[in-house]
Amino acid sequence: MSNYIAPVVLIIVFAAGLIKKVNCYDAFVCGAKQSLSLCADIFPFLAAMLTAIALMRSGGIDKFLGDALAPVFNLLGVPAELSELIILRPFTGSGSIAILNDIYAQYGVDSYVGRCASVIMGVSETVFYIAGVYFAKTEIKKLGCAIPVALVCSFIGCILACLFCRIM
Repeated sequence: MSNYIAPVVLIIVFAAGLIKKVNCYDAFVCGAKQSLSLCADIFPFLAAMLTAIALMRSGGIDKFLGDALAPVFNLLGVPAELSELIILRPFTGSGSIAILNDIYAQYGVDSYVGRCASVIMGVSETVFYIAGVYFAKTEIKKLGCAIPVALVCSFIGCILACLFCRIM
């Protein structure tokens, strides 16, 4: 059924455009032109973030922070094996997927650590990427508490994920 959702949505959008007498092709081309300027506005933020992530991973800072925070995570009920995933997840989606793959390879997908890692990937988000993309085009330049609140919520989600995996 999911194979039919995108075509049905496309047909509905084009039908609505025809009913409202909108030139769908011109509207599409105009939207594509606007997306190019959006990409140009977002690119510096993404380049800076990807560079910082690459430096953090190649320099071993993520592993160092993971090892340093492992005792704190253990006190909160989070397996120490997940500390690097929790630290890297707010920065990069692809990097955290690579760590998730390593966790699966080492501990298995059905292990407690594997289940916790899976749920953590579902309850957390790439906070800095999302902030860079969404706030790059808005008038809001002072993020204030948005990023700290998102990071705290993501961390609480990670703790609760491990708690629920332990209970279930």
